[in-house]
Amino acid sequence: MNICLPKYSTPRSWLLTGAAVLAGTSLALYAPAQGNAPSANAKLTLKVDETPLVRTAIDSYAPVVQKVTPSVVRIAVIIQGPQNQLSQAQRDFFRRFFGGRGPLFPEFPGPSELEHGLGSGVIVSSDGYVVTNNHVVQNARDIQVTLHDGRTLPAKVIGTDPQTDVALIKVDAQNLPFLTLADSDKVEVGDKVLAIGNPFGIGETVTQGIVSAKNRVTSGEMDEDFIQTDAAINPGNSGGALVDTEGRLVGINAEILSRSGGNQGIGFAVPSNLVRWVTDSLTKYSRVERGLLGVTIQDVTPGLAQALKLDRTTGALVSDVTPNGPAQAAGIKGGDLIVKFNNQPIENPNQLKLRVAEMTPGTTVPVEVDRGGELKTFNVTIKELSGNSLARNTQGAPTSPAQNESLTGVTVTNLDSQTRTELQVPDSVQGALVTDVNQNSPAYDAGLRAGDVITEIDHHTVRNAGEAVDLTQHPSKGEETLVKVWSHGRSRYLAVPAGAEG
Repeated sequence: MNICLPKYSTPRSWLLTGAAVLAGTSLALYAPAQGNAPSANAKLTLKVDETPLVRTAIDSYAPVVQKVTPSVVRIAVIIQGPQNQLSQAQRDFFRRFFGGRGPLFPEFPGPSELEHGLGSGVIVSSDGYVVTNNHVVQNARDIQVTLHDGRTLPAKVIGTDPQTDVALIKVDAQNLPFLTLADSDKVEVGDKVLAIGNPFGIGETVTQGIVSAKNRVTSGEMDEDFIQTDAAINPGNSGGALVDTEGRLVGINAEILSRSGGNQGIGFAVPSNLVRWVTDSLTKYSRVERGLLGVTIQDVTPGLAQALKLDRTTGALVSDVTPNGPAQAAGIKGGDLIVKFNNQPIENPNQLKLRVAEMTPGTTVPVEVDRGGELKTFNVTIKELSGNSLARNTQGAPTSPAQNESLTGVTVTNLDSQTRTELQVPDSVQGALVTDVNQNSPAYDAGLRAGDVITEIDHHTVRNAGEAVDLTQHPSKGEETLVKVWSHGRSRYLAVPAGAEG
């Protein structure tokens, strides 16, 4: 099957020779928070109980439910048209949680109509602070909170954080029942949990289940570290409480995985420790202040580990380093595998992403990397999140194709100004443009595609098609070629096994 490319001229092309694509993850993304700026003396003191859960058998959850339900509230929102006030992400959330068409949340009426929605929230302080989901209150012109005692009070937004889908709102009331937050890091898979909220607006409802998994990521675009549970979560439960058998808050129910729109036993909650970090920042600054390490990261596969001479497949592989960023200043390079951050083990890129985001800018932390099988430690001073860019290099002249190539079935050409414009390749990116990849080749199986720009081969910089051809000659038998490519604004590594075109 032919690969269709965007319209760009390719006057001369070269054939290369040629593993699984792993998208890089840009660290510490920042989304401006929304809401009213708190007063200078605003303060939110959360009650936290970090002692481990006492795991014992229980015949009834009635005492826990009686303790917790007064702190779980119903949230009704009104959003005024025009329709484009709702972001696509918010619409997707609403469809997922409020059921699309139906009495609880209509299917987004026209510009002159009001849009209504229902969700849940959790009181976390006696003076009226309520935690819920960002997607429940985002862009709401009116928020009404109904308490357990029947009172309905207006609420104002203190701040929202789309990256974690957490929002903090406040009602004008005192001496309210509130939940104590548990240490979600001490929650274990198999622990019993209760989900409490207002599904379908029918009133307070309690469902029981267990912690099915931890550290779940769904979209990959947000700051996610979900607790997965099989406790029934349905439309309207968004923003409700996930509590342990002692009645402590372990998470805010946020998302479900469902083919029908209703509960199918896979629900996700934002862990309480992440909620603590977000609400503390929202209270102080009305936004979330995120740290910046200045790297792009990806998973490491066995093939990449072999190509990079690494002894492990856990950690966060650095696929790119921001020029003049904190990581580069400390000495971290592309191809390094981050295995510890601030003396804490790193299992995967998402874990590192969250830990970096939670660091206060200006803090200096040790970062341990595996570089070619050798462990090195760098002291990195975290900065506040800002944009990143790639190093700028120049192009070279093309050469003719080689005979014994390692990237079999790959055709490349030089980048020119027209191609850069049409494919939105910035001037700072140098390399060889891939114009075709044979679908029977190892490179295609690895994920190399037309439109990718090859920027490195086996740690050697590629400035043009000719250099790409030269660098793929005479591969070592049985070894893999390490290829770094740029596409869609990100860099990533591929480990391409040696092999002939099929």
